[in-house]
Amino acid sequence: MDTSKWLLSRTERFPKKVRHTLSHRIDDLTLGLLEGITTLAYRRDRRDLLRTLDDQLNRLRVLLRLAHELGFLAHNHYEEAARRLAEAGRLLHGLGERQRAETQTADDVP
Repeated sequence: MDTSKWLLSRTERFPKKVRHTLSHRIDDLTLGLLEGITTLAYRRDRRDLLRTLDDQLNRLRVLLRLAHELGFLAHNHYEEAARRLAEAGRLLHGLGERQRAETQTADDVP
């Protein structure tokens, strides 16, 4: 939630010329990740959703790098975003490992 609010506050400062393209896509991916993470809590089989979220996270990283390279996102903000997204990636990876362990345990039960 905090990372989503932080990213949305950054994209609203992008120049008007990219608000309906780059900013909009970043916002959509950010909100999609937030919704997906919320949905994970209610799913028993999370594998497909985890793959989707990982893909969204990677696309978000690319768009933030583009925003930084085009000068719409300050270097310190880009570094902060990269740090936050790396943490989100580690959390998703941990959930994936847990899902795999639970699946293997369930498969081993006679």
